Amino acid sequence: MKLAVVSAGLSSPSSTRLLADRLTAAALGHLDAEPQVMEVRELATEIAQHLVTGFPPARLAAALDTVAAADGLIAVTPVFAASYSGLFKSFFDLIDKDALTGKPVLLGATGGTARHSLVTEHALRPLFTYLRAQVQPTAVYAASQDWGEQGLARRITRAGTELAHAMSPAAPDTAAVLAPRSPTGAITSTDPANGFRTVPFEQRLAALRAE
Repeated sequence: MKLAVVSAGLSSPSSTRLLADRLTAAALGHLDAEPQVMEVRELATEIAQHLVTGFPPARLAAALDTVAAADGLIAVTPVFAASYSGLFKSFFDLIDKDALTGKPVLLGATGGTARHSLVTEHALRPLFTYLRAQVQPTAVYAASQDWGEQGLARRITRAGTELAHAMSPAAPDTAAVLAPRSPTGAITSTDPANGFRTVPFEQRLAALRAE
């Protein structure tokens, strides 16, 4: 099993990379996977070349293939102007439109102030939802004052556990979870070979009135 980790920090050392490493460690505490870390800043020139020419240099192509082939993804960006960084967005602009479909993704962001804490919800989550990724419920934002605080550590642990569960072969069958239910509340069909049976609205309404 492979876990791709994309860190878009611009400095070295970087708080963005530190958050990515801590999220990775939290996930690997519950998952047997091989992490593959990509520093987007090291691919900045190749990203610009691809955007201009339409052809990815070999190193960038390998990074894009790594993300596409991974069983799960951790994506962490610094905050600029209340959103993800341009370099982070440019990298994911180059991902094949179907590469993240159904892939479990854990989101993280770093910034200098807690005022940007909703960036994971108003910027990152819509982006990866558009790419049809399976975005995990807990996203982690770390402001400068959060490092060393128990609250951040708890969020990291919870987020890593969610990603590990989503990547696990023992995770619940999505088809069974989403299968429609009969008027009595029982699942009408959990056999993929039989497909789903639609319960007419009138029938369901009558059942509810009888309860």
